[in-house]
Amino acid sequence: MAQTHLWFTELQNDNLTIGLRIEKTIHSEKTEYQQLDVYKTVQYGNLLVLDGCIMTTDKDEFVYHEMLAHVPLHTHPNPKSVLVVGGGDGGIIREVIKHPSVERAVLAEIDGRVVEASKKYFPHIASGLSDPRVDVQIVDGIRYVEEHPNEFDVILIDSTDPVGPAVGLFQRPFYESVFRALKEDGLMAAQTESPFINQDLIRQVYGDVRATFPVAKLYLAYVPTYPTGMWSFTLGSKKYRPQDVSEVRVHDTKYYNREIHHASLALPNFVKELVGE
Repeated sequence: MAQTHLWFTELQNDNLTIGLRIEKTIHSEKTEYQQLDVYKTVQYGNLLVLDGCIMTTDKDEFVYHEMLAHVPLHTHPNPKSVLVVGGGDGGIIREVIKHPSVERAVLAEIDGRVVEASKKYFPHIASGLSDPRVDVQIVDGIRYVEEHPNEFDVILIDSTDPVGPAVGLFQRPFYESVFRALKEDGLMAAQTESPFINQDLIRQVYGDVRATFPVAKLYLAYVPTYPTGMWSFTLGSKKYRPQDVSEVRVHDTKYYNREIHHASLALPNFVKELVGE
C-alpha cells in the first residue's frame, strides 16, 4: 500500500515551521476575509487552517478551548451572560454552555464561512452552536463590543494571530471597550500567543490589560500544534482573582480541572520576567 507524502507546513515565523502529513484536502475557499482550508491529517485528524495558520485540530482542540473558557468562567462566581469574540469554530461556545449558570452566550464572528465550515467538518467542536442559549452574530467583534456596554459577565477573545482582521483585537482601545462592555464585576480573557516567540506581543498586551483592569493575570497551557507548544492567555478582571478559585463547577473536560486551573497560573521565571512579576 502506497504511503502518502503530502504535507501541510505552517510558517510560524521566519525561522520556524511545523509540518503535518495529510491524507487529502477536504475543503478550500477564499472567503471575504481570509483563505480557509480544511485538511485530513494522519496524526491530528481534521485540521482547520486560516491564511496558512493552524487554528484547530480534532485531536488537540480541547486543550485550547477548555483553558480559554474555564479559567475565566470559574473565576467569576456566577456567569450568566457571556460573549465570545471570534471563535467561529464553536469550541469556546461548547465549553461556555457547560456552565449551568450561563443563560446567554453570544458568538461574535466576522467570517460566517468559518462557522459553516466548522459545522460541516468539525461537528464535535461546533456542537454547542445549536444550543438555544447561543446567539450567533456574524459581525465585526470589535464593533459589537463597542455597541454593547455593561452587558456581559465574561468576555472571551478567541482571536486568530495578530494579522489581518484580528489586529485590532490585540490593541489597548479594544481592551478599554471590553472593560465598558462588562458588568461592574465582569472579567475577560484572551489568547496571547507563545512566550517563546511572541514576547513583545505578550508584554504589550499584558501591559495594556493591567493598565485597564484592576486584576491582570497571565496563565499557560500546552497545545501541540501551536507554535512552540506553550501557549499563553491573559485574564483581566474588575474584581475576581483566578487564584482564589477553590472549587470548579464543570467536570466534563479532558484537560481542565481544579489542579490545572491553579497550575496554569504558576509561571516559569522567563515568563514572569515578560510580565514583570
